[in-house]
Amino acid sequence: MLTGKTFLITGVLMESSIAFHVAKLAQEHGAQVILTSFGRTSKITKTIAKRLPQEAPVVELDVTNEDDLAALADRIGEHAETLDGVLHSIGFAPEGAFNFLEADWEDVSTAIHVSAFSLKALAVAALPRMADGGSVVGLTFDASYAWPVYDWMGVAKAAFESTNRYLARDLGPKGVRCNLVAAGPIKTTAAKSIPGFEQFEENWDDRAPLGWDVGDPVPTAKACTMLLSDWFPATTGEILHVDGGVHAMGL
Repeated sequence: MLTGKTFLITGVLMESSIAFHVAKLAQEHGAQVILTSFGRTSKITKTIAKRLPQEAPVVELDVTNEDDLAALADRIGEHAETLDGVLHSIGFAPEGAFNFLEADWEDVSTAIHVSAFSLKALAVAALPRMADGGSVVGLTFDASYAWPVYDWMGVAKAAFESTNRYLARDLGPKGVRCNLVAAGPIKTTAAKSIPGFEQFEENWDDRAPLGWDVGDPVPTAKACTMLLSDWFPATTGEILHVDGGVHAMGL
């Protein structure tokens, strides 16, 4: 399905991460994969990269660093001439951002920068390698609601989802599709950093018509991989829910 394609995958920090399984599925379907990481986490990503079907190269990228963003196209060029897609699997908020009324702007601005603005920054940085069009796919947690404990990260995700729509508008004429996958709770590195996130994990399976396994990132990874492929050629600005059906149920 993906033979001859090349994808840039961010956010591979654990073998259990959604991003790892997207990279794995992409390789299994014939794609070349390039990973990103930065700083101290680069060593972790390079170790995890060896557990893929084929070890993937890792390029330096901190999405809040303008020098890294400016150099991204050249760094990709060391491994591939063109890109067919990018997976944005990046999110962070300081601990203070998980107290809505007491959070200060410094914490909130960090959350929005890393978790929302970075989608635009990454897409624009990768664009020179996507001259023939392609797909940008991001991961969100449905921002239609005010969730318990999610607080300013929820606001950042709302900004993230809006950013996706504007990217779809501006990159569509260049042949680039921009879509998000709204996943149910998965035991990932990002989830572990959110105080009280286990509230979602404990109740989600009961509310999901199809059931939900917080330890299984594969259904979400499959959706991301499909959106990266050519099988959705006329879909952009979309949010695809992979949550067992919870988004469609009343409380």
